[in-house]
Amino acid sequence: MDNINVCLACDDNYSKYAGVVIASILDNAKSDDNICVYVLDGGITQENKDKINSLKSIKDCKINFVGINNSMFDDYAKVSTNKYISLATFYRLKLSELLPNVDRVIYLDCDVVVNKSLKDLFNSDLDGLAIGGVSDIDKRKVRKNPDYVNAGMLVMDLKTIREQNIESQFLEWTKQNINTIKLGDQEIINEVLKGKIKLLNKRWNVQSSNFVNRSSYTHHPYIIHFVSKRKPWHFGSFSYHKDYYFKYLELTPWKIPAGEKDYWGRQNKIASFFGYIKYRPLFLFRPRFWVALYNTYVKNDD
Repeated sequence: MDNINVCLACDDNYSKYAGVVIASILDNAKSDDNICVYVLDGGITQENKDKINSLKSIKDCKINFVGINNSMFDDYAKVSTNKYISLATFYRLKLSELLPNVDRVIYLDCDVVVNKSLKDLFNSDLDGLAIGGVSDIDKRKVRKNPDYVNAGMLVMDLKTIREQNIESQFLEWTKQNINTIKLGDQEIINEVLKGKIKLLNKRWNVQSSNFVNRSSYTHHPYIIHFVSKRKPWHFGSFSYHKDYYFKYLELTPWKIPAGEKDYWGRQNKIASFFGYIKYRPLFLFRPRFWVALYNTYVKNDD
């Protein structure tokens, strides 16, 4: 049976969140799904590697830690980009080199959770293109480029990337635009492959910030991507779908201790509610709020 290859990139600080992603994948995998996870290792301690490996108790799978020599990314380290984008985010631009024996992979950021078997996504028909993804939540970018995708979930045909020498194109474009790049690897991928990215079902990357700001109001998101700066693991965050994060966190060695459950449960939700009122005191007068309310509680999206 063919593997379903999945790749994440993280340093030690993000190993916990990578663990939640892997737990969500395994919890939703079908019995005949052969999951093979590649973790691009930006400095994960042995203790946290052991914790990640313990997730095999959810469902047997392969977990491979791929050591990274950051000198490979010296040119990308020079990119003048938003400060919250780490060097690890550029790792995906060299996946065909880092995973020389892999022909296709699903790349996931560490701020996502998976709610469905990845088999159908992995087998997506890319129409011969190198990359498939889901439209970005930023409508301004999509208006300029109808195929502009969010890079938090990508189906990458590494064989095609090698054959078309796309990694070199990424690097060359980066060198030519080194001082103007604002959105890191996502901008590089979308500019180099403009018009050559396959758009996939939007449920495979529901970009969720708060109740109003979601890329899709589907009741059945296959993958949830927490795109706001304040993630579910930040107390009082506005993330509408954060209950999913805590659901899968409970399957990991990092699960919340009994004495902290009220803090991260009831108190967290209260802080989120009042925090949002402070952030958007006039939210009841925003048309987008009523659109979100209708789509969430009235409209049936099935």
